[in-house]
Amino acid sequence: MEHAFGWWSLLPPILALTLVILTRKVLISLGIAILVGAFMVFDQHIGQALAGIFQTIAGLLFSFEAVDSPTFSGVGQAIADARFALNNWELYIVLFLMLVGMVASLITFSGGGQAFSRWASRRIKTRKSSLFLPFVLGFVIFIDDYFNALTVGNMSRPLTDRYRVSRAKLAYIVDSTSAPICVIMPLSSWGAFIIGTLATVLTANQLEEFGAFQAFLYTVPINFYALIALLFIVLIILFNIDIGLMKRHEDRAKATGELTDPAKGDVPGDLDEALVMTNGRVYQLFLPIIALVIATTSLLFYTGATAAAAEGLPATMLNMLEYTDIGFSLLLGSCIGFIVAVATTLASKPNLPDFRKALKAGLAAMMPAIYILVLAWTTIEMINRLGTGAFLASLVSDSVNPGFLPVILFLIACFSGLATGTSWGTFGILLPIAGQMAALIEPSMAIPMFAAVLAGSIFGDHISPISDTTVLSAAGSGAHHMDHVMTQLPYAVLTAIIAGVAFLVLGFFGPIFAWIAAGALLAVTVLALQAFNKQASGKKAAQSS
Repeated sequence: MEHAFGWWSLLPPILALTLVILTRKVLISLGIAILVGAFMVFDQHIGQALAGIFQTIAGLLFSFEAVDSPTFSGVGQAIADARFALNNWELYIVLFLMLVGMVASLITFSGGGQAFSRWASRRIKTRKSSLFLPFVLGFVIFIDDYFNALTVGNMSRPLTDRYRVSRAKLAYIVDSTSAPICVIMPLSSWGAFIIGTLATVLTANQLEEFGAFQAFLYTVPINFYALIALLFIVLIILFNIDIGLMKRHEDRAKATGELTDPAKGDVPGDLDEALVMTNGRVYQLFLPIIALVIATTSLLFYTGATAAAAEGLPATMLNMLEYTDIGFSLLLGSCIGFIVAVATTLASKPNLPDFRKALKAGLAAMMPAIYILVLAWTTIEMINRLGTGAFLASLVSDSVNPGFLPVILFLIACFSGLATGTSWGTFGILLPIAGQMAALIEPSMAIPMFAAVLAGSIFGDHISPISDTTVLSAAGSGAHHMDHVMTQLPYAVLTAIIAGVAFLVLGFFGPIFAWIAAGALLAVTVLALQAFNKQASGKKAAQSS
């Protein structure tokens, strides 16, 4: 197979990663990579390159026939010829993200989170139970990782403080439930982002065996890092396992009540709660989320059943998921959730200027994610035109067994997520490459490769000090930022090692044997850590006596 750009096709994704590492600015880095990619695609013709980028971005808003040799006037004419028909996929996803951001902000503003914390404090009576509170809340508040990290930490902190849980331990539980929960939930902002990206990747590479929503669901049971991280937290809480710097923080908190390192002073960047209402009620937290989930789920199955019936097919679970209109369902479901959030907030008679500020804050919180998503969709178009994945596939097709592809992509995603500090930026760069490689080497490996990219990105994001969720988890939990990074590191690395072995086994023997291997390694790890803790405790007791 001829590859017109050859090694040069790697330039845009490598440039994007390098610039992010050097500048820590994802948007600028992706933008420069897109410009370079477009310049290459359109034969160093700057006018066509800019028009090509304009055409790709316009395609996110309007549905029209793409122009092979784009000009600004030609693209405008194509949009007009299509009667300015709106794009009912990418545009719906962007609107969904905006509505989710406002729902999250209103829940915080209404005081629903604080009300829940007060309610829980009357029912949770042990230190171990207090540790399970942020874990459970992570499942409840799954619609967005920013919202999760900030809300769960602030909701749990009054209770965990009472039981002398170190802020580092709380931050670890918050961080290790936020992204891992969001990445396996199709109704989260992460789910919308990933499904939107997968839809473009699958279409571009003619992987027609499943739709984007199905592909996302298929990645969930083999997203080893996310699932093992959640299991690991449960075992750590149940068996009271603290290692490394985390043990020092926990021992000090239990003995003295000092929840952070006193040598480092007060925690900077504590959240400003001036706008949060003090008369919040628990229902203001739960009703909007329940409305969002029920409405969206119902619409998913309704639109799927209707479309399947139109094709003369029975309304089975698989058919409904295959034919569902995910974009419309997410948009209308989020509209209903937003209406409920507005109603429950207004029921407390808020100050209207503050109410408007809360709405603006919700929109502002989602704009960076939307910018990255738009640039990721544009990056996908340029990578596909350059044939980056096809070239990589040609390099490994004869020299690398396809069974190694999941673990290779997992390791690449781990490094990318660590270096860039962004899971979403890594998704945008690596998912299209994974799709191209799978289509040309072994289509049956597409889902494992997608899962490997998602899993590796979460790990890299977890241990990166420049990760947004790392920063927000520490801030929401009232922990020093670098204390959180260093205390979480050993747990994340152990989880990644187990996940890496699972992806290696997955590529050759399938998911059942992969989970057997992962379960065995997790059990051995927990037993070894327990033994190490007991030995360390014994030495400390002997020294004290």
